[in-house]
Amino acid sequence: MANVAVIGAQWGDEGKGKVVDWLASRADLVVRFQGGHNAGHTLVVGEQTYKLSLLPSGLVRGKMGIIGNGVVIDPEALLAEIARVTAQGLNVSPATLRIADNATLILPLHSAIDRARESARGERKIGTTGRGIGPAYEDKVARRAIRVADLAEPQTLSDKLDELLLHHNTLLAGLGAETFEKQGLLDRLLELAPLILPYAEPVWERLDEARRAGKRILFEGAQAVMLDVDHGTYPFVTSSNTVSATAASGSGMGPSSVGFVLGIAKAYTTRVGSGPFPTELFDETGKLLGARGHEFGTVTGRPRRCGWFDAVMVRQAVKVGGVQGLVLTKLDVLDGLPELQICVGYRIGGEIYRRFPAAPGAQAAAEPIYETIEGWRDSTRGARSWADLPAQAIKYVRRIEELVEAPVTLVSTSPERDDTILVRDPFEG
Repeated sequence: MANVAVIGAQWGDEGKGKVVDWLASRADLVVRFQGGHNAGHTLVVGEQTYKLSLLPSGLVRGKMGIIGNGVVIDPEALLAEIARVTAQGLNVSPATLRIADNATLILPLHSAIDRARESARGERKIGTTGRGIGPAYEDKVARRAIRVADLAEPQTLSDKLDELLLHHNTLLAGLGAETFEKQGLLDRLLELAPLILPYAEPVWERLDEARRAGKRILFEGAQAVMLDVDHGTYPFVTSSNTVSATAASGSGMGPSSVGFVLGIAKAYTTRVGSGPFPTELFDETGKLLGARGHEFGTVTGRPRRCGWFDAVMVRQAVKVGGVQGLVLTKLDVLDGLPELQICVGYRIGGEIYRRFPAAPGAQAAAEPIYETIEGWRDSTRGARSWADLPAQAIKYVRRIEELVEAPVTLVSTSPERDDTILVRDPFEG
């Protein structure tokens, strides 16, 4: 049986949480491998709605959750999230959740520098959540980060804080923001240590043992390919690699362990924050998609920008992300629309492009070239088999398969976990 990696194939918010939750019934472990608490997964289970940012979605299914070394962790946010879902009835303890001891921590100074920089950009804001994700990754690469294992060594914490404050206080002062005192940060880290360390371990060992024992591992990505720091719409991207290859490096496993790669895409397109969006709709149809799809960011609460399905972008995400099967979500949101548009290319300066350009100027200038497809009248909401779908809805799905050059493996027709059409079980490889 194959392992499975789930990644976003657009700009995030595609419904990965529901898909991971649905697949977790077939898995033994669920692993978060990149990102931070700027990601948000909403899971609807009966009357209960769980909003997760750091915790692996498999915990809702009672599966072992693992936060890998590729994740940057705000310990305050993690503990608050554990408390919130525990109050909802989930069992989150060191017996069900393990954290990589070599994962990087996010400190209050990281979010402070994040917000100060974004404010200084003025009209050129990137649209960051201001939660310190980027600055924490910067410290990781600069080799000055505080990691989970450091919480067990007070002297290490003290020495690393000296270096961090020398760097960040200089930047904060230059941006006109309040600086930080070492003692307050050190005292708080020492208070957090006994709360975080019981979860910590070299998770690569547990994952290697699980692999050798033939257990199924589900890798849960955050954000999406078009927000990848290398392959996305730079600089309007996240601060980590979101492609499937990161499932290996972000968890401590070899690339052969990643298994079958599922790319998640909505039946239309959304984006939160700033950045290019060729198929964005500013008319009543755009408002309708937002209202029907309840398009608000799980983490930020900001309304999502809505537009037609961009097959050029998803095809690129399929190629760069190593996607072997596509999951199409929120098909029901398109019910009743007389016509649908699919972007099949861009017009930039008189030339036709079949890929998303890397240069910011070209990205901003991209004008979509559309193919029109007839819509359907009958409802698709709650459909659980192809036989439940209108013929025109099936035609729409098949056309997307052709354009993005990847088979549709699952179709989601409502937020409910079981309203899913299974075409191929990804755990079968």
